[in-house]
Amino acid sequence: MTTSTLNESPFGTPAPSARRRSLWIGGFVLLLLAALAIVWLATRESGDAAAATGGGHNHGAAPAAAASEPVMLSAAEARRIGVTYATVERGALPIEVRSVAQVTFDETKVAAISPKIDGWVEQLYVNTTGQPVERGAPLLSIYSPMLVSAQQELILAARLSRDLAAGTQEAREGSTDLRESARRRLLLWDVPVATIDRVERTGVPERTVVLRAPASGVVLEKNVLAGQRIMAGDALYKVADLSTVWVEGDVFEQDLPSVRLGQSVTADFQALPGESRSGRITYVYPTLDPETRTAKIRVALANPGLRLKPGMYATIRIAGRASAAALTVPRSAVLSTGERNLVFLKRRDGMLEPRYVQLGAASDERVQVLGGVTAGDTIVSSATFLVDAESNLGAALGGMGDMPGMDMTLPVQKPAASRREGKP
Repeated sequence: MTTSTLNESPFGTPAPSARRRSLWIGGFVLLLLAALAIVWLATRESGDAAAATGGGHNHGAAPAAAASEPVMLSAAEARRIGVTYATVERGALPIEVRSVAQVTFDETKVAAISPKIDGWVEQLYVNTTGQPVERGAPLLSIYSPMLVSAQQELILAARLSRDLAAGTQEAREGSTDLRESARRRLLLWDVPVATIDRVERTGVPERTVVLRAPASGVVLEKNVLAGQRIMAGDALYKVADLSTVWVEGDVFEQDLPSVRLGQSVTADFQALPGESRSGRITYVYPTLDPETRTAKIRVALANPGLRLKPGMYATIRIAGRASAAALTVPRSAVLSTGERNLVFLKRRDGMLEPRYVQLGAASDERVQVLGGVTAGDTIVSSATFLVDAESNLGAALGGMGDMPGMDMTLPVQKPAASRREGKP
């Protein structure tokens, strides 16, 4: 028998080669995988649509998730993928609002130092930014022709007042008015009283006048140099008292009902690990940022040792009003996709049934559930994502049975591992 005879079928047509048979089989497998993917996507979309329409339900029991199927896991399978269970509880839910904040200056304790006269800077006593100053400490000395003229007027008025001491009452009153007017002008220009008294007593005008700090603090800005000509109103220094600082943070719109004036706040700082500071909310800003949907709050904190520096980041924690009888589940039990929130309820027959839930307030560990489950229910508290994946796989395989030419029914209560391994 020749080779050509072996490759021919008994019906007179050429038999398919091994390569062609492999191509046929591979094409069929690819077609089956594509069908599975299409059905899986279709079931996910229908499930999301059901979640969107379920938002208007009341706080009673919610329907099971349409895009997922109940799934059965044996004890060994649950341990292998890390599934644990928890009970839906009813009780107090302590709420804590957290916000990222930043240290800033106490605006009521920031002072700008500006002269009220024109002149030239003779000498700087505070010559560096960041230098601490005390109230009344000298900052700089100024030579001003205006001040020299005003001092000379005071000297003349004081001399006239002495000369007319024995004159008529009208003359004495006139000379006194001139003297007081000259003194008042110097006082309005921030010339110290001691300097005015000395000029009046000695009759010698002082060439320069010292400008002193009106408040204690730290120099934030210095805009003057020795020998510089200055004008009235120029901001030469900016001084801030840092014994008290503000911490300003952003609170999300949904957390604003838990924030009020005078509320106690705890602040933690990245630069001071392990050191918490306590304060109270002194102001809640009346406007909301339309982009971030947050409102600013202000907390005043004492700053002994000046360890809190403007610009530092902080985390502020606000104890909100606790709900006394809230229905809560662990945070890890809730699977959120942005459009739906679901948990897996463990039924009496052992099946894990997906349930849509409505969420309320939340703490660090637990979240309030407004509907979908009841107190005492047992739910999956960990590995929820893996259980959801198994549930959606079951829904996809069940949907294949509706396709023409396909007969793939989902076995009832069949262990998940057996289905994945292809066991009968």
